[in-house]
Amino acid sequence: MCPWHSTTSATSARLSALALAIALVAPFGVAAQSVSLSGSLGSSKALLLINGQPHTVAVGSTVGGVTLRRLGDGEAEVEVGGRVSVLRLGAAPARVGGGASGGGGGTEIVLPAGPGGHFTTQGLINGKPVQFMVDTGATVVAMSQSEAQRIGVDWKRGRRGLTQTAGGVVPVHAVNLNSVRVGDVEVYNVDAVVVPSEMPIVLLGNSFLSRFSMRRDGDVMRLEKR
Repeated sequence: MCPWHSTTSATSARLSALALAIALVAPFGVAAQSVSLSGSLGSSKALLLINGQPHTVAVGSTVGGVTLRRLGDGEAEVEVGGRVSVLRLGAAPARVGGGASGGGGGTEIVLPAGPGGHFTTQGLINGKPVQFMVDTGATVVAMSQSEAQRIGVDWKRGRRGLTQTAGGVVPVHAVNLNSVRVGDVEVYNVDAVVVPSEMPIVLLGNSFLSRFSMRRDGDVMRLEKR
């Protein structure tokens, strides 16, 4: 069996709900922008809500400090203050940008709880932008095959295994991630599994979380690097 927890029905239900309405929270920086994707005009222009105001932004253009880097099927990649986020069509506004340092030398992650009490955040895997949800029940970081392929993780060469899910036993591939970064905190050589089922986010499991001392103050989770 692969060292990853068995997915329960409750976990499957919460992931399905989050697929269409996940809040992205950038935990650092006072100059962050509130940005959401409300539509597109062809393949070259996105309809963005920036701090509550609608704007039509062409790929490569900057409006209100928000640069549209890429526009895909139901998603847009934007950059604010050197930080990159992926916006999903119809998702809650993302707080992106801010003053995080570029070196990944930070020691603390602060995550406010989002809708449903979930701790979600934007981050990087091997330098590629992803959306995370903290999952203390997951032994390792877990992602879908499509997400792994999008960010360039060669999951097909990973060690094969099996895990029990709500839908039965499914094959998984164990891989090693060069780096995982949230805000200005980066860790290296993180174990992960790639699963065939679709997940709208990457589960931030204990192969990452165990590198930190964790405490929760009300609706805020604090992770301090060991």
